[in-house]
Amino acid sequence: MRQTDSVPDLASPAGVAHGAPAQDPAPPPWLRTAAGWSWRLILVVAGIALVFWAVTQVLIVFVAVFLALVFTAVLNPVTDFYARVLPRPLATAGAILSGILVIGGLLAYVVVSVAGQWERLAGEFNTGIDQIVDLIENNPLPVNVEVDTRDQWIDDAASWIQENSQTLVSRAAESAGSIVEGAAVLVLAIFCTVFFLASGSAMWRWFVAQVPARTRQRWNDAAGAGWYTFSGYTRGTVLVAISNGILAGVFLTILGVPLSAPLAVLVFIGTFIPLVGAPLAMIIAAVVALAADGLLTALIVTVGIAGIGQLEGHVLQPLIMGKQVSLHPVVVALGVTCGTVVGGILGAIVAVPLIAVAWAVFGTLRTPPEPVRPTPTDPLREVSDGGPEPGAEPAAEPAPEAAADPAPEVAPDRGVGGRP
Repeated sequence: MRQTDSVPDLASPAGVAHGAPAQDPAPPPWLRTAAGWSWRLILVVAGIALVFWAVTQVLIVFVAVFLALVFTAVLNPVTDFYARVLPRPLATAGAILSGILVIGGLLAYVVVSVAGQWERLAGEFNTGIDQIVDLIENNPLPVNVEVDTRDQWIDDAASWIQENSQTLVSRAAESAGSIVEGAAVLVLAIFCTVFFLASGSAMWRWFVAQVPARTRQRWNDAAGAGWYTFSGYTRGTVLVAISNGILAGVFLTILGVPLSAPLAVLVFIGTFIPLVGAPLAMIIAAVVALAADGLLTALIVTVGIAGIGQLEGHVLQPLIMGKQVSLHPVVVALGVTCGTVVGGILGAIVAVPLIAVAWAVFGTLRTPPEPVRPTPTDPLREVSDGGPEPGAEPAAEPAPEAAADPAPEVAPDRGVGGRP
């Protein structure tokens, strides 16, 4: 017999010695997992960056729609109340007019109050500034500011204003343009609010009808969770702001601080800006108290409004908002910081509700839908309940009841999956 040459085993050391290339070992499982998550994370970050870029291109429209959603969340209960006795369009008009009257009345009250006490406040403010300067010059601390140094600071500030007068004028012109843009945004927001209040449900049903039928329920559930969170945050913020304004007004009135009511309105408005709004209102109220009644009253006002802020964060918000918005304070702080860096004061305002809505939608989508248990007349009942498999012998029919007994009412067939 002819003896054939033996083929060396490439996997053996002998095969490697004959010059056969060895295959590269497969990457470890942890590396494959890390690589998979890395490219997914890159796609998510790229998608978020694309969304931010698109928002910056249509910023006016985004702000108008956001304000319209805020107005809708606040005015929707009022519209539903009016709709009990009025047609929906008239109820919508009545709710919007009520909101305009309330906001306009508050602003008019603040303007009239400040204008009526402006001369007195200006004089007291100058007195307060003199007290601050005297405290700086004659404080018991080892660091004192000499009169010459103070005068040099004032001269430097005046020189800076003169050198940058053209820049300041151009900034003022830009502010005037921003006022026009703000008016356009407000008009567009009110226009959208009218349709959201009057036919928002019909608009949403039309949108859901455009998506594939198999995903409609998921879209509806996710949007419902997002709107529940957004409306809860908006209404809760309004109630917390009202509570803060009332408490601050009572506190300032007890201390005898002038302009207590306008300052309470300022605290009310500042509550809508997370983290920074309330401290800013506190500083303004403390300056007014310093100008009117001295350093001791200013310190009391600072401590009191800080206490109101603690009451808001630890009692009012959990009590009013409940489980509708449950974000960790670290998440709120990071979100407000990132929003401020990206979009300034506007980013600080919209950061928290957007994060809360995104988390609510994510929590709904990551939870698989509960399977619908078949009804007694469902053709899948026997298989799902552990009954005979398809093709098995059917169970014996029960004996018919007496003819005198009425026939039992048969539940309507709901089809496969429990749907009509």
